[in-house]
Amino acid sequence: MKARFSNDINIRNKQVGFQYELLEKFTAGIMLMGTEIKSIREGKVNLQDGYCYFNNGEIFVKGVNITAYAQGTHYNHEAARDRKLLLKKSELKRLEGKVEEKGLTLVPTRLFINDRGLAKLEIAIGRGKKLHDKRESIKEKDIKRELSRIKLH
Repeated sequence: MKARFSNDINIRNKQVGFQYELLEKFTAGIMLMGTEIKSIREGKVNLQDGYCYFNNGEIFVKGVNITAYAQGTHYNHEAARDRKLLLKKSELKRLEGKVEEKGLTLVPTRLFINDRGLAKLEIAIGRGKKLHDKRESIKEKDIKRELSRIKLH
């Protein structure tokens, strides 16, 4: 029987590698409410539309949807609220400087629970891909698929 809550959560944003050219990755803590961690342990998270922004020297993630906990009462959390990320001051300053550059943005790539049982969000500095870059990615993926198919036969 599979447990309802799992510690081996690893939720990935599969679209981010297609939409952005990822330059650098960081791991940040995330401030959660009690029912949010329960929903994460059930795997009910959507990172697709998420992005990060700065407000008064602090970093927040917006658009990450953590589904409301089914057994939650009136203390249940709002699914699409902004959540504060926890990083060191030096990392924050470095990230803020990079994001101010033209065309760079911070996007969540994966949400996981570390060995201490804490939820962590991996964020990356990304540069948006143009249409021709996306076509190139599709071609590379097709070539890899064909090669693996040939090797199997």
